[in-house]
Amino acid sequence: MAPIRLAILEADMPQPQTAARYSHYTGLFTSLLTSATSPTPVAARFTITRHHIVNDASAYPSLSDIDAILITGSKHSAYLDDEWIRDLVDYTRKALETNRVRVVGVCFGHQILGRALGVGVGQSEKGWEVAVTDVELSEEGKKLFGLGKMRIQQMHRDEVKAFPADAIQLASTAFCPVQAMYVPKRYISVQGHPEFNEEIVREICERRHDAGAFSDELYGDAMKRVGNEHDGVAIAKAFVRFLEEE
Repeated sequence: MAPIRLAILEADMPQPQTAARYSHYTGLFTSLLTSATSPTPVAARFTITRHHIVNDASAYPSLSDIDAILITGSKHSAYLDDEWIRDLVDYTRKALETNRVRVVGVCFGHQILGRALGVGVGQSEKGWEVAVTDVELSEEGKKLFGLGKMRIQQMHRDEVKAFPADAIQLASTAFCPVQAMYVPKRYISVQGHPEFNEEIVREICERRHDAGAFSDELYGDAMKRVGNEHDGVAIAKAFVRFLEEE
């Protein structure tokens, strides 16, 4: 089987320490997929291309040249009316309409997918969900991820307000009910960050706390859980199975 042509649509740049290690979000997701496909080299399974699409409509690949897109997280809000965000929603909708190009959404990408599918996206009234969080899985979610319960790094205040009509509901928390959704051979998305590890989340929390965006209470609670074990690689393996499903 020829490698899957996966276009990573970057909606942000990582924090400085993370960028020093991984360069960009494509580097970070490539590292995650390398772990998920081991011992097979990731290049034998995927041809990965990088597309930084913030304020750059020319960065999008032709849908005829790819098999799948992965939309990254972002500090931006998916519900805003900025031109580049509208462009991303439109491109995601067109990818879905091909019935061939598969879509993976992570955090902001999960929310963009929700918007492209016509459901509401907005800021949570409950505030931030941060650091390693236990997420309840539906029976379908347990089968898909191969987990009894999902532990995943979180970093979001925005949320998808409802599951799309066609979605298989995979995961939820009381804080944020729409945690993961799926349609075979079409799309899969998670609200959390399987690509994040303790060092990445710690850096974001420290910078946001220093800037006053995170209260002492929120920061302290996050620091208690930031180093907990999480299921990032298991989630990435589910992404790989979804992308390779015939």
